[in-house]
Amino acid sequence: MSFVIKVIINGIAIWLTSLWLSGLELATDGTPLGTLIVVAVVALVFTLVNAIVKPIVQVLSIPFYILTLGLFHLVVNALMLMLTSWLTSFTTYGLTVDGFWSAVLAALVISIIAVILTLILPDGRKKQTR
Repeated sequence: MSFVIKVIINGIAIWLTSLWLSGLELATDGTPLGTLIVVAVVALVFTLVNAIVKPIVQVLSIPFYILTLGLFHLVVNALMLMLTSWLTSFTTYGLTVDGFWSAVLAALVISIIAVILTLILPDGRKKQTR
């Protein structure tokens, strides 16, 4: 899947999650264009964090994955969301997460939406027909 498609999927997932959950908010100027720009920037930061930092954290936390039978994946996703919130907090716009448990719930919702969108949206590869 191309990087741009991942950014679009993450952007839609973060935007929908911020509408549905009160613990995750996007700080925008209220205009549709401003909201689109903020969602695009937050999605880009979130995708970069997932591409660069997340694999390192996953390798370092292999024992926790084994111990919790994979449930630690939600904690890692929540931490990546909180890191994205921290990185975007240096501006007046961006993503704000109320706390750890809000991040865990938001990470779960974002993961579910992202899986559904990944199944729906094309990934840029040609499908093989038999």
